[in-house]
This record gives sequence, C-alpha cells and structure tokens, in this order.
Amino acid sequence: MSPWLVLAGLGAFHGINPAMGWLFAVALGLHRDSRSALWLSLIPIAAGHAVSIALVAAAIVFLGLVVEPQLLERVAGIFLIAWAAYYAVYGHRHRVRIGMTTGLAGLGLWSFLMATGHGAGLMLVPVIIPLCLSASPAGELTASGSLPVALAAIGVHTGALLATTALVAGVVYEWAGLAFLRQGWINMDMIWVAALLATGLILIL
Repeated sequence: MSPWLVLAGLGAFHGINPAMGWLFAVALGLHRDSRSALWLSLIPIAAGHAVSIALVAAAIVFLGLVVEPQLLERVAGIFLIAWAAYYAVYGHRHRVRIGMTTGLAGLGLWSFLMATGHGAGLMLVPVIIPLCLSASPAGELTASGSLPVALAAIGVHTGALLATTALVAGVVYEWAGLAFLRQGWINMDMIWVAALLATGLILIL
C-alpha cells in the first residue's frame, strides 16, 4: 500500500476519534447555537494537530541525521509501546480542560496538547522514516531531502484529518446529536492503545 494512502488513513483514523476534535467542535457549536462556530473551530483543531505532528516529524528528521535509521526505528518502537502502556493506565486521568468560552488560540492549544498527549505523531514514524529515506538517492536521511517530504506528509495527514473531522462533526451536529454517544459509541481509547502497540511492534520487528 502507498505510504501516502497510509498517512491519509491515519489522518482519517485520528479524525474519527472524538478526543481529536470533532466532539469539541460539535459541543462548541451547540453551546453557542452556531454552525459558524462549529466550522470555524475546525481550523485551530487541525492547526494544533498539525503542529504536534510537525514537531515529531522534525525530531525524526534531525535525529536521523546522527542516528542510524534502524536504531531510530527501534528506539521509537520501544517508546511507542511504553507510551501505549502509560496511556492505557493513566491516560483517562490527564484530560486537557478547556472550556466552551475559549477562543481560537485556546482551541488550537487544546488540539496540540491532545494530539501530543495521545502520541498521534508517533504513529506516523513507520511511514515518515521510509518516505524520507526514499527521498535521498543514497537512502539516507538528509535535511534538504527529508524536510520537504516530511512537510508533504504532514499536509496529507492533516488534510485527511480535517476532512474526516468536518464530516463527522457535520453529521453529528445536523442529524445524529450527542445522545448516541451514551448508547453505542465504540471505546476509542482501547483502539488507540492497540494502534500505538501495533505501531511500536512494527517499528521493532
């Protein structure tokens, strides 16, 4: 499968997760009784997520300049598995508290902290490293070759996240409402932990 499709798929997966933003967007729109508030909130949500992803991508590129890619992958894999274990035990105790009266800057900060706290950027490591390596004829991580590819990866991922978040938020706001969450919503936390574990194992193995 194309790594770009994987990036888009991960963006859609992150967008479906209510903790990544659509639930906040819907709640904000209902609280202010405004469709505009809902659609406008998607901009800082996507921006905060993108910044979190970008910091991870930048760290991968610059660490890759001094560390062998195979070692970098194994270290990232171990860190991901440890992060999954921590999130499974303590993640529900460390929710970011931002009220409905927050502005766009506060919403962007919330999105950044949520994406970082969930390890969203770490999930992209198995995709970003091969993409950056393929950008160099010598198969090495270089700043000139890797950074543009990493930026493109962030753009594809964030675009998919924004489209999915907008779709889910629009459907919930206009038709479904929030009551269905009490009846049949899946446990995204456990799926998220499983995804972190699987990504870590892929990197190590």
